[in-house]
Amino acid sequence: MVKTVVMFLGLTVFIIGCSPAEITEQPPEEAPAQEVSEPSLYDRLGGVYNIATVVDDLIERLSVNEILNANTAIKEARDRVPKAGLKFHLTALVCQATGGPETYTGRSMKESHQHLNITEEEWEAMRADFKETLDKFQVPENEQNELFAIVESTKGDIVISPM
Repeated sequence: MVKTVVMFLGLTVFIIGCSPAEITEQPPEEAPAQEVSEPSLYDRLGGVYNIATVVDDLIERLSVNEILNANTAIKEARDRVPKAGLKFHLTALVCQATGGPETYTGRSMKESHQHLNITEEEWEAMRADFKETLDKFQVPENEQNELFAIVESTKGDIVISPM
């Protein structure tokens, strides 16, 4: 009869055919568990190039969103600010917020948006476009949830309170 010991995830499993009494050797001592850190959201998204690609698509969607363009303050700001600059700043912001090495150097969310009078409806329109973009690039659900948590953390500085 063959005596076999199989190690699986630190647990000793005895294959049928040998009883514990027949085992003469002690299993090797387990090495101390090493803490495995999960890659940052930035790394899981694929870094700056993937983030820039997603931002590019999102800005293109937002620029033609009828709900957002109905707000004259948003429309005027879009006409004044080049898309390339907006994409650059948003890419840096997302990279920084997800744990990347890039640094956002633009204005605060409050300062950037307070004059735009963004409503809850406009916020939801942006969220819908963001979801479509993330789905288009097949961003996994867990990463989408983390991205939406970051976005939601800025809502108080962007959306005007209802009167």
